[in-house]
Amino acid sequence: MTIMQSIRSVLFTAVAITITLAAFVFTASLALALTGIATVVAIGSAIAARLNLKPARATARPTSGAAPREMRIWNDGRGTIIDL
Repeated sequence: MTIMQSIRSVLFTAVAITITLAAFVFTASLALALTGIATVVAIGSAIAARLNLKPARATARPTSGAAPREMRIWNDGRGTIIDL
């Protein structure tokens, strides 16, 4: 093994280690960024769920000539419910 091959081997090894470290740093920073985005989305979702207003109760007025009867209408978050 000549001195030139020895120097070339050391340089190739150093370049391979540098490329491997650069790939590791890139992957770690990408994972950190995705974790941060997921955290912000989760916190926003929790705040939005907490600020959800309760459904308002509504009653219908009977038409003329009809017996007064209470009609219950409410929204349970999945759809409007009308109880005749």
